[in-house]
Order: sequence, then structure tokens, then C-alpha cells
Amino acid sequence: MAKMVAAVAAKAGGKTAVKKKAGAAQASALEPRSGGRLLADAIIAQGATHVFAVPGESYLDLLDGLYANRNRVELVTCRFEAGAVNMAEAHGKLTGRAGVAIVTRGPGACHAAIGVHIAMQDSTPLVLLVGQIPHEETDRESFQEVDYRRMFSPIAKWVTQIDHESRIPELMAHAFDVAQSGRPGPVVVAISEEMQKRFASVPDIPPARVAPAHPSPKAIDEMMEMLGRAKRPLAILGSSNWSEAGRAAIAKFLVANNLPVAVSFRRQSNFDGNHDNFVGDLGVGADAALVAHAKQADLILAIGTRMGEPVSQGYTLLDMAGATPLVQVFPEQGEIGRVYRPALGITSDLDAFAAAVKGLRVKKPVWGAWTKQLRASRLAQAEAPDYEGPLNLARALQALEKALPADTIFTTDAGNFATWPTRFNHVGAKQDFLGPTCGAMGYGIPAAIGAKLTAPEREVICFVGDGGALMTGQEIATAFHHKVNPIILVFNNQMYGTIRMYQERTYPERISGTALTNPDFARFIESFGGHGEVVERTEELVPAYKRASASKKPAIIEIRMNPEQVTNRATVADLRRQAKK
Repeated sequence: MAKMVAAVAAKAGGKTAVKKKAGAAQASALEPRSGGRLLADAIIAQGATHVFAVPGESYLDLLDGLYANRNRVELVTCRFEAGAVNMAEAHGKLTGRAGVAIVTRGPGACHAAIGVHIAMQDSTPLVLLVGQIPHEETDRESFQEVDYRRMFSPIAKWVTQIDHESRIPELMAHAFDVAQSGRPGPVVVAISEEMQKRFASVPDIPPARVAPAHPSPKAIDEMMEMLGRAKRPLAILGSSNWSEAGRAAIAKFLVANNLPVAVSFRRQSNFDGNHDNFVGDLGVGADAALVAHAKQADLILAIGTRMGEPVSQGYTLLDMAGATPLVQVFPEQGEIGRVYRPALGITSDLDAFAAAVKGLRVKKPVWGAWTKQLRASRLAQAEAPDYEGPLNLARALQALEKALPADTIFTTDAGNFATWPTRFNHVGAKQDFLGPTCGAMGYGIPAAIGAKLTAPEREVICFVGDGGALMTGQEIATAFHHKVNPIILVFNNQMYGTIRMYQERTYPERISGTALTNPDFARFIESFGGHGEVVERTEELVPAYKRASASKKPAIIEIRMNPEQVTNRATVADLRRQAKK
């Protein structure tokens, strides 16, 4: 028996040797390519169409590889690493494919980190390549040396470093696989400097063909049984990882069963805000009536949401022990029940789940009045109140909504200003809404440029505060350089509004560090050759938008707000009175 095993092993070893020899012959027949060229070819082999970058000497060879591929991929030259990664992140949100960004070592990587954090918390597929020092200099605190595995591991799905040029196709293919699978997210790939100069004869690796995870039929049956017993159900749609077909399929299921539908924080793209079943967003600044109704629900269908801090209203929405039955559908099993223990967890690709349930109906749903009640609350909070002064921003935004194309892409920055369009506007079925769920300022303008580069035929509207506008506003230069024309609405209230709000609640009348001095934003973009407008009255916004759109130039519309109206629900005086009670 031992001899037989040895003979079989020898025979297998012989076959392996033959295969290795054939593989070596195949590799030797390939044209040798530098590591830089292999990296560029690997990016293209995985289906990337755009690369967003701030150049650095640590990846000159990759830049040369991209030059050789300049007719196959667009290299977008950005002005700041955070802007580059945010553009790539927006590209990933819109396409469902990993956005690609490249930055240089040390400071470049540190600047890029915020974009990685956004992609992680937003579950956006992203591949970030970071130039690295020569690996023989490791651990000498060489010029701009950083250990990227240690730096990025808490905020990325995977971090690796390529030191051997022959492994570039393998590791790059795996990077894209990880970024786009399960719960999508960012992958960071450090590329050592000398590796990019060496040559290797290795084949490119195409994208993996992977069938998405489908929901268990038994789990679907159990979910429908639970729904059939409910009297006050609520669906919460999360994630940006929906295809157009997936969004249509899940909408068909939700509408056919007359379910009230909320979206999680900054996920307004997931359901038509104009539909009678839409009841609002569960995020920062959510309507108090919606939060109260959610706490009264006797079944929560959490589809695509992790039920994190914003959607759960600071982990107060549900009981941790599971008093309210929760059905959680998510593509990554490890995220199901991470916060709240579900009565039923379903691991599934979201589009696959939507396709599986779109034809299912509860026989006799009893929650028609409940759905109407939640919808009435949503419509009530969207009614524009009277505000002091010549600009009623609520009415201006609602007039703008009617003037915009049906397929508009919206991007938003973080800040109190963002609650105005969230409360008073409705994102339509064919529109997209991109925003940072981690609350990162400086996202809106780069995201708008990334969105316009991804979909140049669509109108792109950016909502940004005066604080965020000057964090990454220099990326407007990128829009001019690459000939795209987003329209940027700068909400100027001369302060860091969110922090001022909390400051007035806690330390009323003690203003510290939150006042801002701003430029004339209209003249700012005009200095680039763009179109600038200033809006100070309600009736001025729509004409200003129409002129900006007709100009076909990158545009800024500066909306000069009343600083006293610090939120859409309270003035500074209101907050001070509340604080003194």
C-alpha cells in the first residue's frame, strides 16, 4: 500500500512538473513588462474605466504604464488626495464597480485616509493604490515611510503590499474581488518603488465570474409568514449596492404589499421619494414623527442596512434584546445581528433578494391605515414653513426640484445645511443621491466631479455648506481640466452650522471656533472661467439654476442664508431659550 501511494505521488509529481514546465514556457513567450505597466494593465483587466490620482514620484512607472493605456482608461488628475479618493468612491457608488484611486506615499496616503473611511462606512467598492518606499529600506523611517498594513487595517477590508512584480496580476485581481464581494468596501494596495521598475513575463488575470449569494427559499417563506402576522410593519432600505433592476424589483414587492418604506441615512436613491409608500429617511435629523412610528412598529424589514448609529437613532430605535421582530437582509453574514439580534437573518445579494421576492404578496394585509398615517407624517414635515427674511430656502428648493431633470444625480456634503434638501426635497425613481454616511465634510464637490465624469450626460447637482466648500473646493480645477460641468449649490451661513447648533444647545451665547470668513463664491468660480450666481431671495434660485445649466460650464450658485436660521426647525434664539430652560 505504501509503495502504491508513493507511485501515485510520483506520478502526480511528474504531472505537476510537466504543468510547471508548460506554464514556464507560456510565461516566457509573453512579452516582458515592467511592474508599472503590469499594474496599469491589471487595473484595466479588472474593468476599470477611470483612475483618479494625485501624481507622486513613488509611482512614476505606474503613471508611465497608464500613459501606454491612455486610450483604454481615463486618468483624472486631481488636486488633493482626499478629493481623488472621494471621486473614486462616487464612481464606485454609481457603477457598482470598484473605483480606483492612486496616491503617493506618506502624506499622500494620510490625506487619502478619509476617503477610505468613507468607503468603509458606506460599503462602497474601492481600490486605493499607494506608492511605497523601496522595500529594502523598510523599518529605517525612510523618507515618507509608513506601514500601510498597520495604518489602514482598521478602516479597510484588506491591506496588502506588492513587492514582487510577478505577483501583480494575482494580487490586483484579488484586491478587486475583495472590494466588490459580500459587503463591498475599500482595499488598499501598497506598491513598492523598485518593484515597479523590474520586468516580468506573466499573464493578466480577468475578473472573476462569481454567482451572487441567493436567499434561502425557506427563509423567504418564514419572512412572508412573519409579515402576514404583522399589523404595523416598516421597511427600511439601506446600501448603495443596488442595480437599477434591483431597485425596481424591491419597489415592486414593497408597493404590492403596501408597506411603508423608509430609507436609511443618505440612501434616498433606494426608493422613489414621490411615491405614496415613501415615509421618510431614518438618519441624522430624522422627523420625530417617523422615529416615533418606527418605535411602534411590530416588524422591521431591514433590507441592506447594517442598522448602525444614524439609522438606529443612536442605538435607541430598537430594543437590543429583540422585543421588536427584525428581519435583516444583508450580503455579508458577519454583519447580520452585529448590533441588533434579528428574529430572522437572510444572507443574500440585494439584487438577488429583490428578484426572489418581487412577485410575493401577503394575502390580506391589514396595515393600510398604518401606511397612510406614516405617509401623511412625511408629507406634513415636507410642507415649507414660513421663515423670516427674503429667502425661504424650503420653498426655493421645492421649486428647484420641479425644474430639474428626472435623472439628476445629487451629491451632498456633511453639515446642517444637508437637512434642508433631505426634509423638503424628494429624490425620484430615476435619480441618484450620493452622500457620506460617516458624516465627512469635503465629500460633496469631489463626488459631484466624479459623478459627472462617470455620467457626463446627466445633470449633477452638489449640495455643500460654506465650510465643506473650502475643504475640497480646489477640485473645481479638476472639473475644468477634464471638461465636466457640475452645478454646485453652496449654502453660505458663515459658520460651521452643525457645531454651532450643538454649541448653542450646550454653551449658549459662547461662540467659540465656529464663525467663518468666506470668499465671494460666485467670483471664486468665475476666476476659473466658470459660471457664478448669488441667490438671496426665494424666487431667485430657479432662474439662477437655469442660467447655470444653460452655460454648460462648471457653476457655483451661492445661497446666502440667514445665519440666525441655524437649522430648518430652529433659530439661534430658539436654541438659546431651550438651553436655558
